Amino acid sequence: MWRYIFVFILFISCKKDEPTMADDPLSSAFKGKMSISYHDIKLDIAVEKPAQKEADVLLVFHGTVLYDSLTLAAANGILEKFKELLDRKDMMIISVAYPGEKMLLGDNIAHAEAALLWVKNKAEDALKIKIKKVFLAGHSQGGYLVTRLNTMHATDGVIANAPGPLNLVYRCELEETGKIPSGVFCTRLRMQYGTTSTNPSAYMDRSLLSFVDGFKADILFVQGLNDTPIQMNSWPVFKREIQQCGQCKQVKILEIAGGEHASLFVSPNAKTEFNAFINSR
Repeated sequence: MWRYIFVFILFISCKKDEPTMADDPLSSAFKGKMSISYHDIKLDIAVEKPAQKEADVLLVFHGTVLYDSLTLAAANGILEKFKELLDRKDMMIISVAYPGEKMLLGDNIAHAEAALLWVKNKAEDALKIKIKKVFLAGHSQGGYLVTRLNTMHATDGVIANAPGPLNLVYRCELEETGKIPSGVFCTRLRMQYGTTSTNPSAYMDRSLLSFVDGFKADILFVQGLNDTPIQMNSWPVFKREIQQCGQCKQVKILEIAGGEHASLFVSPNAKTEFNAFINSR
């Protein structure tokens, strides 16, 4: 089974898909689900908007789920986890229920980009609030997505916890040789491209190791050093590559000794660094 699955099952109740604002929309709070679209890409998002006229935005991305029917629950759950991390109450949090069930791993970067561009270009009108700064944050595959987005669009800062997959050649070769059980994502790639031995470049092109330079905003990577063996096999190489980036904004790396895959959400040191990163920008 895919080892990067990390789902927080937490539902946020909302009577309507679209927000219902109070008489004074610039000061009304809102918490619930919205359906959005940008460049013909449709997505659901979970929103927690503070009762104020302007706010910074934290746009967050959950980890891998196997079925698209679970993405909204995952989006709600990761919103709550990032809300618990924040030491301030004046940020608007928007969490993206991105798909993945019926596509090749990495193709959902188009959906992640659509969500970011919607925030930049449409969210003010839709949510009746002035947006100041935009930050990205993601866990696991969500960390993969925000790292890739940081090579595409400028924001005010990016946080990636245990981002992956780092190296799909290594990961999928283990499945092909029977060293670990087969998973849906590598199977789908093999059906499209053949094996890692016959077409390694197709797998590497989708690995995060192919997105280690050209960062357009400062980025904080958080990595527990007791993560899965697959993650830790490629982490030293990924760390070295991003540290050597010559065309990047500031790259900060926080390693948590003994920390596991969700270190950002359980380590007091990670929480401190997370808030210091946002508050200093």
